[in-house]
Amino acid sequence: MIDDELRPMESVADPAAAVDRLAALHAGATDALRVALDRFLDGGPPPDAAERLRFRYPELRVTYLPRGPVPRISRATAKLQVPGTYATTVTQPDHFRSYLEAQLEPLVADYGVSLEVGLSAQEIPYPYVLEPGADLTRGGTGPAELATYFPVPLLSVVGDEIADGTWQQAPGAPRPLALFDAIRVDYSLRRLVHYTGCDWRHVQPWILLTNYHRYVDRFVRHGLERLAAGDEGLEQMILPGGIAVGRAEAAGADPAALIAASPWHRFQMPAYHLVARRPDGTLEGTTLVNIGVGPSNAKTITDHLAVLRPHCWLMVGHCGGLRQSQRIGDYVLAHGYLRRDRILDELVPTDVPVPALAEVQLALQAAAAQVTGEQAEALKSRLRTGTVVTYDDRNWELRFSQERRRINLSRAIGVDMESGTIAAQGYRLRVPYGTLLCVSDKPLHGEIKLPGSANAFYERAVAEHLLIGLAALDALRADRQGLHSRKLRSFDEPPFR
Repeated sequence: MIDDELRPMESVADPAAAVDRLAALHAGATDALRVALDRFLDGGPPPDAAERLRFRYPELRVTYLPRGPVPRISRATAKLQVPGTYATTVTQPDHFRSYLEAQLEPLVADYGVSLEVGLSAQEIPYPYVLEPGADLTRGGTGPAELATYFPVPLLSVVGDEIADGTWQQAPGAPRPLALFDAIRVDYSLRRLVHYTGCDWRHVQPWILLTNYHRYVDRFVRHGLERLAAGDEGLEQMILPGGIAVGRAEAAGADPAALIAASPWHRFQMPAYHLVARRPDGTLEGTTLVNIGVGPSNAKTITDHLAVLRPHCWLMVGHCGGLRQSQRIGDYVLAHGYLRRDRILDELVPTDVPVPALAEVQLALQAAAAQVTGEQAEALKSRLRTGTVVTYDDRNWELRFSQERRRINLSRAIGVDMESGTIAAQGYRLRVPYGTLLCVSDKPLHGEIKLPGSANAFYERAVAEHLLIGLAALDALRADRQGLHSRKLRSFDEPPFR
């Protein structure tokens, strides 16, 4: 650890000044690290101990010393539980400027906190400042030699202890200000590029997750249509590999050709971004990620998306219908999950309830009515609310004799491999979540996917289903403050959302 006298903190006047100073410190640290790397790779000397002190993340501190009772604040976030000092390290402050200011402003206004910024003791790993395609082999330098002189990613200092509630406060140390520190955020930002094939900066704060590529076709077509129509705030559609289509090109663009031209097949979970901004420049668009099949993928991508602090993620995919009364193409709106995925059992034990979020449930139901044009009993006959079983075994039917009783006890109406994981991750990582699935087969009733009937179903159902998900996000955008519910917050929650 670096002694306090080597990392003095500076008082700043307000949240905007705090972010400005964080940005300046981060830019100075990353520039210094890049300069030292380039010099060493060109045959120059490695950084000495004094120079290496510059390769550190900035730190933000909030100190609350009340002169009376702690205010009773009803909102879900930007709250202080006890007096004292709260701190976190910060990366990419320019990108997170709107988020940081939105968290700090209520703390200053309601609690009168003081703000300090300075360099932390946490070093920036050198891979996190490299541009894609950077050549690290010139001069015959190898990874082992670089690791001798430059900070490297260390798994021992990257973790989710704060989010999981397992962190231990050292005597005299600040309390955590945010769920994720800088090194955890940088770790996930690089993983997002690896898995999705897009710059992490393109990820929008409203996210749809799907397990089927046909949703991609419809999403790209929808995005191009909205761009061509000149919808307010929309800027461009970005596909894997960085292929971007702006307003001017959207009218004549062929969705199928664009998808074929993008290298989506090189990436495990390709992402597609309909970029939009509010007048103040804040991102406000929608991202669709094709996460593929299985709870492992679902956990992996949500672990990394969570550091961007999205407003919401929704699962819109396919499921098996478990009731005789269901029809192919009906919808399942999950209000509970029988979690048989096993992947989160230690982090969120299965006896911990993962609640349905009323705001999301109402938005999905209203969106279904809006898009289908059906109401009351007609809508109820197609949109079934109930429990979804999420398995880690695609061939769960082969052990149905063992699973039958548990499915009956849960009163489940649908089965899939991702929804329970995504909901549990939203609960764990404080990201509002929801699930609307489309029944693609009924394995317990002999209605299985056959090539002809499956294609007819996909053509009919996918477009409508995607539009329902998009309409639900539109409704949630209009009331994001109500969306960020106290149901996702613990009693000793860090102040930042």
